[in-house]
Amino acid sequence: MLRKLFHILVFFSLLSVAYFVVFLFHSRNSTLFFFTKPQSMENGNDALSQWIKELFNLTTKAPNEGQEKIHVPRTMSKTLGPCPDTLPNLVGPLYVEFDSTRTLDDVRKEVESHLQEGGQHKPPDCIAQQKVAIIIPFRNRHEHLKHWLYYLHPILMRQQSDYSVYVINQDGEGVFNRAKLMNAGYAEALKEYDFECFVFSDVDLVPMDDRNLYRCFDSPRHLAVAMDKFNFHLPYDHYFGGVIALSKEQFLKINGFPNTYWGWGGEDDDMYKRIILRGMSISRPDMVTGKYRMVKHKRDLHNEANPRNPDKLHQTHLTMNEDGINSLKYTVKEIVRDKLFTYINVDIHAPPS
Repeated sequence: MLRKLFHILVFFSLLSVAYFVVFLFHSRNSTLFFFTKPQSMENGNDALSQWIKELFNLTTKAPNEGQEKIHVPRTMSKTLGPCPDTLPNLVGPLYVEFDSTRTLDDVRKEVESHLQEGGQHKPPDCIAQQKVAIIIPFRNRHEHLKHWLYYLHPILMRQQSDYSVYVINQDGEGVFNRAKLMNAGYAEALKEYDFECFVFSDVDLVPMDDRNLYRCFDSPRHLAVAMDKFNFHLPYDHYFGGVIALSKEQFLKINGFPNTYWGWGGEDDDMYKRIILRGMSISRPDMVTGKYRMVKHKRDLHNEANPRNPDKLHQTHLTMNEDGINSLKYTVKEIVRDKLFTYINVDIHAPPS
């Protein structure tokens, strides 16, 4: 009899606690309680456990003893899912113009509130499918850079990319080496984040369609397939220049870019041969999606065409295992983290011009 009475008392005690909790829930608006603030709610399971623990601690605390009102976190049962395959914010063809009055401050006003230091961005409402490093080989192209940043940051945001922009500047006035700068950009980017995809872009090329995705595919990707410079046609079948994308695995499989192409010409064709020699093929967007506008300019000083470069293409199959990311040598002189990009000034030990 006493045991039965004890069970009844326990039952009614638990029932009273439950009614008390329900009373508090409905006596305020549906998002307010009196209890101490829970810790970070980023981890759903830990947050739920913490919330339940504090909720039951409620039964031993008076609601008016200096405890503050707080919101029950609405995200405690919500975790971010992957970004969709079909991106909802793309607009398709874009009008691209290079306004000579545009300034870097104009660009900052447009996009920097959406960026983290160093030109980084992550989609706020989903987990990006890839972590992408954008590598720009650079020297004395500030006029072009402001146009690139003005267009590419909004495009990359609409593509829901987890990305960072790296401007790799060649220090000094020696002979320019675009390919070696891109190798250095790859190496420096991996020191900061576990990037899975690398997009190598000339600073003077802006896409005219945001459906041209700056990400990696099952095979190396050639993005700039229809430039206005070439009347929106591919100049030749094995052209692989301007803007390209390779996954980390693809990049290492071909030993990265060659380091020995000083001056203008040859390195893009060498990359094409490396890809073919490693049994891979190149993928491209269609000629409408892959349209680009180029900022018109004269040939850079100290980047004249090198007549020795074409002959090196006959040796790619012999040199690619030794000439590449595994033989890269350079010295970082300075790193500046602007809100729009990470600027890395490197000495690539260039011969005098």
